[in-house]
Amino acid sequence: MKKILAVVAALTLFTACKKEDHGDTNVHITGNIKGFKQGRLFIKKYNDSTLVTIDTINVDGDSKFESHLKMDSPDMLYLVIDRGTTESIDDNLMFFAEPGNVTIDTKLDYFYAQAKIKAGPNQDKFAEYEKTIRRYTDMNLELVAKNMEATKQGNATRLDSISKAMDSNTKRRYLFTANYALNNGKYEVAPYIVLKEIPDINLKYLDTISKSMTPKVAASKYGKVLNEYIKERKKEGI
Repeated sequence: MKKILAVVAALTLFTACKKEDHGDTNVHITGNIKGFKQGRLFIKKYNDSTLVTIDTINVDGDSKFESHLKMDSPDMLYLVIDRGTTESIDDNLMFFAEPGNVTIDTKLDYFYAQAKIKAGPNQDKFAEYEKTIRRYTDMNLELVAKNMEATKQGNATRLDSISKAMDSNTKRRYLFTANYALNNGKYEVAPYIVLKEIPDINLKYLDTISKSMTPKVAASKYGKVLNEYIKERKKEGI
């Protein structure tokens, strides 16, 4: 009996220590990068205008990884992979994290393109937004290519037509983003996409979006930044 009690006590102590290791963290990130067995991963976020590392994960023989973080407000994070000597632009993965569980599954060769992310509702809304906005991005790239070709040909009429199409595409992108933020004021991702995508939109739209935010979102990191930004623009009269 004494031996059993000793084992139970030891297991209890071990469990308690395991919990203490994570302190008061409230975000649990787990993931798997198929094909990545050696190297480092960094979890980063923007602090003011500087991208800072908040966790470093060493990968040695196992493509699975794990991280525990403390977050005071939902935030856009970046999973950055260190490929060593290999040069690649596909090494940065954005995800909107919030208290709870986050799972990231992807592949070394298609780190960004084939990533599957499960997080909270903010990530779902961000993914939904990105899926639609990609159409406007692709259209703009097509128009840029056509503009380059028309410039080589010296076709002024064609250039004027392309310029109008680009302006129209930009306006539709802005309008979609504004409406998306307006209709999703209960999610912290709303002020984030406004600040990232349309900070120079007319103040009346920013005011309307600000008023659509719930008190919880208005008190969040990006909600505070957006409202402060609106105040500064009003003060400067722009």
